[in-house]
Parts: sequence; C-alpha cells; structure tokens
Amino acid sequence: MWNKAIEDAVDKIRTNINRFGTRFPHVSEDGSYLMNDNDDWTNGFWSGMLWLCYEYTGDEEFRLAASRTVEDFRRRFEKKTVLDHHDIGFLYSLSSKAQWIVDKDENGRQLTLQAADHLLKRWRPEGGYIQAWGPEGDEKEGGRIIIDCLMNLPLLFWAGQQTGDPEYYQVAAMQAEKSRRYLVRGDDSSYHTFFFDPKTGEPIGGATHQGYTNGSTWTRGQAWGVYGFALAYRYTQNPLYLDTSKRMARYFLERLPEDYVAYWDFNAPVTDGTSRDSSASAIVAAGLQELIGHMDKDDQERTYFEQGVMKSMTSLVQNYSTISENAEGLLKHGSYHVRGGLSPDDYMIWGDYFYLEALIRLENGGRGYWYER
Repeated sequence: MWNKAIEDAVDKIRTNINRFGTRFPHVSEDGSYLMNDNDDWTNGFWSGMLWLCYEYTGDEEFRLAASRTVEDFRRRFEKKTVLDHHDIGFLYSLSSKAQWIVDKDENGRQLTLQAADHLLKRWRPEGGYIQAWGPEGDEKEGGRIIIDCLMNLPLLFWAGQQTGDPEYYQVAAMQAEKSRRYLVRGDDSSYHTFFFDPKTGEPIGGATHQGYTNGSTWTRGQAWGVYGFALAYRYTQNPLYLDTSKRMARYFLERLPEDYVAYWDFNAPVTDGTSRDSSASAIVAAGLQELIGHMDKDDQERTYFEQGVMKSMTSLVQNYSTISENAEGLLKHGSYHVRGGLSPDDYMIWGDYFYLEALIRLENGGRGYWYER
C-alpha cells in the first residue's frame, strides 16, 4: 500500500513541476494550489518534496527542479524577502540543507549556514528565547515564542555540528528547554504560543494564534511538539525531550476520532462541519517514526506508537489521500487557520510534505532533511 501511494504522489509531483513553474504552492482553493513567489513560510516544503522524489526515484528531473528552488531560496536570502520570523528552518532545512545532504553541494551548505546565522539573530538574551515573529522590540510580538519553532531548531543544531561553534547548540538547547517548560502543559497538552516580558524574561502566559481558545490544544501545534522534541532528543540526548515527545504523542493518539485523523483542535466542538487537519496527523505520523527510532526495543509503549503510525497512515492513504485522482495535492482535508477563515478544508503543502516523508519512512526507512545521515 505504501509503495502505491508513493508512486501516485511522485507522479503528481512530476506533473506539478511544469504546472507550478517557478512559483511555490501554499494552500489550495477549490482544488487548486494558491501560488506565491517564494515569500511565505511554507515554500521549503515544495523543495523538500522534490528532494524526496529525487532520492526515491533517482530521476534527474526532480534533482534539477529541486536545485532550481534552492537558487530561488538563495535570491530570497540575498534580498531578505520576508525573513523576519522564526521559520527559517522550514525554509532552508528542506531546500539548501537537503541539497547538501543529498548532493553534498558546498554552495548549499554555505547558504544553509548563512540561514542559521540569520535565525540566530532572533535570539533575545534578555528574555532567553527565540522571538517568533516581527522585528526586535516589536510591541505586540517582542515577547512571543511558538511551538512551531521546535522544527526550526534542527537548523541551529546542524550548524553547530558543521562549524564546531557551540553558540548554535546552546541557543537551540535553551529554546527547546524554554518550550518544554512553558509550551507543554502538565496534562501533556500544549499552548500554541507563550509570552514573556522582553526586558526581564518573566513569563506572562500562554495563548493561541490559530487554535480554538487560548487554553485549548491546537492539533497541529501538538504535532510540532511530538516531532520537534524527538528531534531535540536526537541532537541533545536529553532524556527529558524524549519523554516529552512520548507524552505529547500519547495525548495526541488518545484523542483521535474513530478514523485516526485529527480534528483541527482537540477542544473544538465536534459537529458534522468541524474541520479536520490531516496535516497534523501526517506530521505526527512522521514524528512518531522519529520517536520510535530512539526508543528501546523493550519499551512498553513502542508497540502502541507503532500501531498509532499504522492506523493513522492507513486512514490517510485510504480516506484522505488523492490516490488515483487527477489532483494537484496529495492530502485532502487539511486546515490552515480555521478561526481566521483561511483554507479550513483544503490541501496544505506541509501536509503533503510530511505525508510523503512518512510514507517513504515506512516504505524504505528514508528520512527527511532535519539532520545529517
């Protein structure tokens, strides 16, 4: 089943190379992807999908298309086009760092190190955190951290390994710890964001940007935590991060509906019209495989998590994928920003990426581009 789903995805992505041209897919509307000129936080996922397809097939068409996106990311970096945010890892881990991992392209490596330096500038030593959004000193955003940032920390950890400079590692580890302490609640659920006093670092409180309420658990945020803490454990070997990933994964799996694919928020009222977020389940499916890889073979929860991957991925393929359909996207029923009315039931390019990464992990043990192999 995994092979068939991958082959179907590869065919769609090959068709999309010509369809998308030099632009980047974001989310869909009426079955077609909305495109941009590489000025959003999501553009790296298309690049990552192309690299995954090249590794899976060996087809030069994918390598050339992926390399073209890296050049676009180089231009974006030189012009500093919409880079005043924390999502630098989403952009450059899946584009230029992927190029380095796959092709050992030194130019890709150097671009990725520059991107890591750019992310490092978002560290606010007075508060002790990486600022999520906006420029330093921003009255509204100056004290905000965000759970999504856990997936950007591998860029810093990797840069530390590449250069031997301990600052990258130290900042990434401090951000991971700040996230563990303040974004993860005592019941293993999570805040989407948390605010601190920018001058003193004093905690102010948790909030949401895309979730149902400030106190609810936005499922994609929980998913970033499952995968992000597993990656933090890979780089630091801090057992607290492995434990946190396990706790968040258990919380996620225990609250899934009968078809094992998440609604958009675990606390949103469920009616016939409640939006799913297939992208959240795809992220967790990939993240669980990372987590399982770090667990002892005799760990009592290992089987539970393995079953969770199988149930979720089977449902995604059978009930949510566009397999055998003439479609641009791979995974239906993702949600972007439900409360904001932005693409509450559409394709999400990150959902497509993590779905493909999870499939390839299942099929042949492949990996994404969050770390060196």
